Amino acid sequence: MEYAGFNMTNRLIAAPMAGVSDRPFRQLCRALGAGLSVSEMVASNPRTVGTRKSRLRLDHSGEPSPRIVQIAGGCPVDMAEAARRNVDAGADIIDINMGCPAKKVCRKAAGSALLENEPLVGRILEAVVRAVDVPVTLKTRTGPDEDRRNCLRIAALAEACGIAVLTLHGRTRAQRFEGRAEHHSIRGIRAQCRLPLIANGDIDSPESAARVLAESGANGLMIGRAACRRPWLFREIQHFLDTGRHLPPPTLDEEYELLAGLLEQIHDFYGERDGVRMARKHLNWYFERVPDAAALRPDIMQAESSARQRHLFLRTFDLRARAAA
Repeated sequence: MEYAGFNMTNRLIAAPMAGVSDRPFRQLCRALGAGLSVSEMVASNPRTVGTRKSRLRLDHSGEPSPRIVQIAGGCPVDMAEAARRNVDAGADIIDINMGCPAKKVCRKAAGSALLENEPLVGRILEAVVRAVDVPVTLKTRTGPDEDRRNCLRIAALAEACGIAVLTLHGRTRAQRFEGRAEHHSIRGIRAQCRLPLIANGDIDSPESAARVLAESGANGLMIGRAACRRPWLFREIQHFLDTGRHLPPPTLDEEYELLAGLLEQIHDFYGERDGVRMARKHLNWYFERVPDAAALRPDIMQAESSARQRHLFLRTFDLRARAAA
C-alpha cells in the first residue's frame, strides 16, 4: 500500500495516542507488524516549544521513514508554523488532529471541536498544506454528534485543500469512545472523492479488521486502543488477511520478552522517575488481560523504582508459568 507517497509493507497503521504513542511504543508496534506508526499529538501552541514533553514527543531516533508527526490546534497561523517547525526537525509527513474528543483539547477549540466550524477547518487545512513541502494528512470523526454528521463535507474540504490521506474514526465527537464505531461513512466518502481512506475505530481482532475493510472499502486500517493491550495484534491481523487463518498467540516466554523489553525501553527513554510513571499504564493494560495475576497488581503499580517494577513484573510471569504447569 502507498501512504502519502511512501510505500508501506502492509495496510496497518498504529494510531497516534497522546501519552502512549511515544518512541518505545511506536518501535514495538513496527516490530510487531504495523506498516506505519504515527507520533502522539503535539500542540501547535508556540509556548510549548522546547519543553521536555515536546522534545520527547518529537524524538524519532532510530525510527525508519516515514516519520509522521501529528499536530493539534485551532489557529491556522500556529498550525502552519508548527508544521514548518516539525518538518525542519525531520518529519516526513504532517498529520492534523481533528478527531481527539478529550475535553482539555476541545476546550481549546482543537481536535474534534473543530468539526463545528467548517470554515475554520478549511483555513487550517489550507494553511498547513501551503506551509510545508511534505504530504499533509488528516484524522477526523464523522461529525460533532449524530444530528450533525458532516464527514462528507470535511472530506470534500480535505481533497480541495490538498490533503494526501484521510483517516476517519467511525464515531462522532459526542460519542467519544462509547458505542460501536460505524464505518459505512467511508463508502459514502469514497463515492465523492479520490482521497486514500483509512478506517479507525473498534478494530480489535483479525475478524473485525477483515469486516471493516469489507464494510468501508478503506485502503487501510488504523489501530489504537486494542494495540495497547495486545501490541502483537498487528501481526495477527496481517496473517489473517493474508491466509484466512489465525496466528497462534505469543507464548508466555515471548510475551514476557516483548513486554519486559518495552518496560526497559520506557525506563531508558524517560529516565528513572518519569519512566516508572509512564510504564504504569502499560502494566495496567497487562493486568486487564491477565486477571489471574491481580494479586501483584497493587505492589507493581505502586513501585517507585524501575528495578522494583521489573522484578514484580517477572514475578507475575513466574506465577502464570506455575499455574500453567
